[in-house]
Amino acid sequence: MDMAGRCTPSLNLVTLPRHERAAVHLIEWAQLDMAEARRLRELGFDEGVEVEVLHRASLGRGPLACRIGRMTVAVRRAVASRIHVAPVAVSDTSAMLVA
Repeated sequence: MDMAGRCTPSLNLVTLPRHERAAVHLIEWAQLDMAEARRLRELGFDEGVEVEVLHRASLGRGPLACRIGRMTVAVRRAVASRIHVAPVAVSDTSAMLVA
């Protein structure tokens, strides 16, 4: 549960399985460096945005390649751990494709 009393999902970008779509539920903006927070916003990361992990660096210590919209971006593992996500249901994804 977060400070506002909302239930937060247990997944973040680091723990999200590859090629599974998820919606950004919460970003811990206060825990990020100002430059990193600005970079995430410029790349389009915000609550409600759909994201997908495409690739993880070998040995599990490097950055993650994520798809956000039509872009593929690299996100540092420490930053990715501050981005909490909730899996998108298959019916939600197909509804987005039709719209």
